[in-house]
Amino acid sequence: MTHNPEPPKPDPELRRRSRKALWKYGLARVVLFIALTAVIELLAVLIGFPIPVLVAALLALFVALPLSMLIFKNWRIEATQTLAEYSAQRKAHKQWVQAELEGRAEA
Repeated sequence: MTHNPEPPKPDPELRRRSRKALWKYGLARVVLFIALTAVIELLAVLIGFPIPVLVAALLALFVALPLSMLIFKNWRIEATQTLAEYSAQRKAHKQWVQAELEGRAEA
């Protein structure tokens, strides 16, 4: 039985940065979606062809997805990288716990 006294622990600072990056990117995408919906509605009213808000929102949704990938590229990369690092740390901790439990079951 190999006993590792020091378990790998997920970094709380990395967890905080990961959550902050995810919130920042998610909020930016929501704001972009709302702004595009408003712009589409405004343009429709200005040209004298009002459309339902739901239609404007759907159009904004289709435009916002690729646009947010371009506009917020750095935030997206930061969010995915920090989340991947934190996920790897959690996985290592879970594997350590599993190994410890298996070691105790054998003893």
